[in-house]
Amino acid sequence: MTATSPAPGAPGDTGPDRAALRRRLADELAAARARTRALTHDAFAADDPDLTRQHSPLMSPLHWDVAHIANMEDFWLVRRGAPDADVVAGVREDLDHLYDAFTNPRSGRPDLPLLDPTEARVYGDRVREMALAHLEAGRLDERRALADGFLFGMIVQHEQQHVETMLATHQLRSGAPALHADPPPPAVVPGLAGTEVFHEGAEFLLGTSREPFALDNEKPAHPVRVDSFLLDAAPVTNGEFARFVDAGGYADRAHWSEAGWDHITAEGWSAPMTWEQVDGRWHRTSFGVREAISDVADQPVLHVSFHEAAAYAAWAGKRLPTEVEWEFAARYDHASATTRRFPWGDEDPTPERANLDQRHLQPAPVGAYPAGASPLGVHQLIGDVWEWCDSGFEGYPGFEPFPYKEYSEVFFGGDFRMLRGSSFGVGTPNARTTFRNWDLPIRRQIFSGFRCARDA
Repeated sequence: MTATSPAPGAPGDTGPDRAALRRRLADELAAARARTRALTHDAFAADDPDLTRQHSPLMSPLHWDVAHIANMEDFWLVRRGAPDADVVAGVREDLDHLYDAFTNPRSGRPDLPLLDPTEARVYGDRVREMALAHLEAGRLDERRALADGFLFGMIVQHEQQHVETMLATHQLRSGAPALHADPPPPAVVPGLAGTEVFHEGAEFLLGTSREPFALDNEKPAHPVRVDSFLLDAAPVTNGEFARFVDAGGYADRAHWSEAGWDHITAEGWSAPMTWEQVDGRWHRTSFGVREAISDVADQPVLHVSFHEAAAYAAWAGKRLPTEVEWEFAARYDHASATTRRFPWGDEDPTPERANLDQRHLQPAPVGAYPAGASPLGVHQLIGDVWEWCDSGFEGYPGFEPFPYKEYSEVFFGGDFRMLRGSSFGVGTPNARTTFRNWDLPIRRQIFSGFRCARDA
């Protein structure tokens, strides 16, 4: 959300702050829905067969996402966001069992009696109409889940998360038409690839207790001591990763963990997900557009798993940063000894600071966003690619599940690895230095890259 969103304890519901918050939430709900429609109807030219087909067993059919987005909004904003009532009737409570992500794994969703694409859109439109009516009429200073519009902000973020997932589904579509967008800005800070920035150890506040729309796993803020370390000034680029591939990195067992080696051997991986050799040169295919890696050598490498990132780091004589090190680099200002919201300060992301909202459909070259750099000169910590961190997913000390345990708590302690920083497909409301993403270490259909670290 925005830096100007009222913090907990802000004035009552009727003043100008609340009117501004209502407008902001309505605008961000609309922006998220515009992206949903673009990915399932308009700019991406997806017809009904494309929407109902499962393009990968790792992904849902696109029309399932559309109705699931509506069902979550129905559950939380229509039924629980109504004024002067704890719970009211929903638009389609009979659909809850079909669009429950926890009881219906992605691989089996095409076999369910789902709404067709038109029905899913109609359902979403009706839910949104009622949700906006509740937003206008309800009080935003009563009941914990509604305080400062939290439920509305949560639903904005939920839709934006599914939009990014749908964008990843489009990347996996076979035979889809090529998609084009405005090119990202050029690099204006040269020589970043491969350079490192020293971070002197200090104590800082990890997580947040102040961001009004932060999700439960980001809370509470708590002091953590970080030892000194070095961190890459930019994400690892295609050109750097190509050297690892060409040096036989995928064939050398020495660089890989046991689990990583077993997986790439079983899958036959020899390069990132979208790479292939054509006439002896590496190329990638991004949303149907094939490009030589040499032509995008200065962009962050994309679609690599945690195992691939860790193997590259070992080959380079480095390691992946921990989640704590990553957030320290993104938030701590050594000059003032304070913890900030973003690398550049407390102001929200802007197009000059970060590559977000699928504006360019690809990462920007490293050095393209100097306005988004940290005071020490670490670039592109927000946007472009999710960055793998060598940490598992656990709750912070004092963690409390809210408003439902299935968002975070049920995933604690598994084989997940953390991803930080957002990608070019992330919506601005979700782009926070405290935002915690996680996935299995074998996954690479996500917009994932990485940067390396070293002990100091």
